[in-house]
Amino acid sequence: MNERIKGGLLVFLGAVSFGLLSTIVKFAYEQGYTLGEITGTQSFSGMVILWALYMVSAKIKKQDNITSKEKKEPTDKTKWWKVCIAGTFTGLVGIFYYQCVKLLPASIAIILLMQYLWISVLIEAVVFKKKPTRKQLLLLCIVLAGTLLAGGLFSSTIELNLKGVIFGLLAAASYAIFLMTSGRIGNDLPVLKKSALMITGSCIMTFIIFPPLFFFNGTYLGGLYLWGLSLALFGTVVPPFFFSMGIPRVGVSIGAILSAAELPVATLSSAFILKENVDAIKWIGVILILLAIVATNIKTRDLNTETD
Repeated sequence: MNERIKGGLLVFLGAVSFGLLSTIVKFAYEQGYTLGEITGTQSFSGMVILWALYMVSAKIKKQDNITSKEKKEPTDKTKWWKVCIAGTFTGLVGIFYYQCVKLLPASIAIILLMQYLWISVLIEAVVFKKKPTRKQLLLLCIVLAGTLLAGGLFSSTIELNLKGVIFGLLAAASYAIFLMTSGRIGNDLPVLKKSALMITGSCIMTFIIFPPLFFFNGTYLGGLYLWGLSLALFGTVVPPFFFSMGIPRVGVSIGAILSAAELPVATLSSAFILKENVDAIKWIGVILILLAIVATNIKTRDLNTETD
């Protein structure tokens, strides 16, 4: 039981870390930094940190193998470039999502990102010919209803930026594709190596779209690196590390439920730190989305029969 509690706490803290990203990005924009600078420095910092962690862990493991005279592990089967390509979608998520955060309140941006739930089902139906179950369709309707409420679309005072909504949905689509590809590619690799390769792909994609001029004009050493480190830690290093340690202890279903804490944390952060207006109707929408996530990961005898 203690292991399950520790695992649950790790997953929850990872979700909290993710939930704070939009607030940090808002502050970075207020400091005058651009989308390319923010996403570029985050992916670069994350890449450096993860490769450093992987090399240290690989060295320690190699020394342990020499000490214990164990045989060398088999060579990884997955090609490194395939994992990098899968990681490019994380770069697109950052670019689209942070642009959405720039154009819309952070509390709305996170709601749009959560639309990856129904987009994932749609992609599986179209690409993999996997028909959604009645349970999935019902829960997706709940997600959409929650989105309408949480997005404040029934409020007479809300003014949504159409471009911001489009970027939010693009971020959700990119995130859905990332989850599908990352779940199918590189599972034979060590966790740190897979994460490092993915963020390398993300960094390459980001630098292609936004050339890293900040390295040469003094912006990076002038303070941008601090934002890059904080965003990398909260969005690139800490959550995957905590999830990789916590989810095996509590199970995938419970882990997915706990990771949904990202949504209320982002909403609370928007309300209390950014002072955005989050009324009771929006909170009802947030709760509906959370209930849909929880229901998606609750296994019952009837539901298991339906999905088989």
